[in-house]
Amino acid sequence: MQHDSHATLQLTEQLLSLASVTPHDAGCQALIAKRLQLLGFVCETIDSGPADFRVTNLWAQRKASSHQGSATAKTLVFAGHTDVVPTGPLAQWDSAPFSPSHRDAKLYGRGASDMKTSLAAFVVAIEEFLAHTPDPALNIALLLTSDEEGPAVDGTVVVCNTLKARGEVLDYCIVGEPTSVERTGDMIKNGRRGTMSGKLTVKGVQGHIAYPHMADNPIHRAAPALAELVGVRWDEGNAYFPPTSWQVSNMHGGTGASNVIPGEVVIDFNFRFSTESTPESLQSRLAAVLDQHGLRYDLVWTIGGLPFLTRPGTLVDAVRDAIRDETGLETQLSTTGGTSDGRFLAQICPQVIELGPPNATIHKINEYVAVADIEPLKNIYRRVLERLHTQALA
Repeated sequence: MQHDSHATLQLTEQLLSLASVTPHDAGCQALIAKRLQLLGFVCETIDSGPADFRVTNLWAQRKASSHQGSATAKTLVFAGHTDVVPTGPLAQWDSAPFSPSHRDAKLYGRGASDMKTSLAAFVVAIEEFLAHTPDPALNIALLLTSDEEGPAVDGTVVVCNTLKARGEVLDYCIVGEPTSVERTGDMIKNGRRGTMSGKLTVKGVQGHIAYPHMADNPIHRAAPALAELVGVRWDEGNAYFPPTSWQVSNMHGGTGASNVIPGEVVIDFNFRFSTESTPESLQSRLAAVLDQHGLRYDLVWTIGGLPFLTRPGTLVDAVRDAIRDETGLETQLSTTGGTSDGRFLAQICPQVIELGPPNATIHKINEYVAVADIEPLKNIYRRVLERLHTQALA
């Protein structure tokens, strides 16, 4: 099979030249949709958010033809984001961040690894696959947003809710997050921890520091409870996740004066939790400790994302095989790192993995992707399509 070895690189460069800082898409999705429409994709733009933070989302889908059993065809979704984080000080970049530049076999530009290389690889992989298999027994879709690096309230989650309301069934999803460490394919994410934050306000009685018996110091009240919470073993994790962790991030109390006992202290904390715990179980266990210590408090919870896990099966096996055949690597399954839009997709798709280029320079000054990592990534995506198609025919 003959392929244009420069096609992915060229599309990556085109995308890098578009200054798509959250929430702006800057034409990335239109560029991609134009190429997909030539392949028979139906492309739909789903905008969301207020006028001053308008988010652009693309849902593009190509259904299997009727004689290939479209009614029962499985759907593979490639998902990602066109938005990038701000550049930081321009003077610190060795080349303009939105002018793709080559140095030492590396392609520099904001979004080079997070995640415009993955987007280009999605598109070219699909083009090559359909050129060889024009009538696949597989539905293929792309879900792109310009609000992943920002609040993430008008992006992927909006499209997922729209698809759920329509009764769309998704079977497999590959998110193009930069998951690799040294070489493309050496690590994939088959899950992510959940994140849940709490804002705890412990109440006391303000007073003069020389007359503590006439006041009630909320910092002193909270300290024993915090010490106990630090020592709690929330769960043991499992084969895929480390144990759930609890960390205090901020503590604010006092008027700024050295002779005043504060009336309250506000403590911000966060759980990064595995599939062994639920938000409800963690909330109730933490509240029990606070109650046991007799605290007067208010507590506000914010769930940033639920954990998800894709165990070895159809998708993980196809990705593992594709990586092995393309690179010779035995990929490592991992659930480390922060959250991703995989948390939304996992609510409507049973098998979600993340696979992209090395992530050493994401969000940094002089972000880059090694040119040698670009073609293998595209080929891995294409090989996954081939495997899932072949399996559908079996």
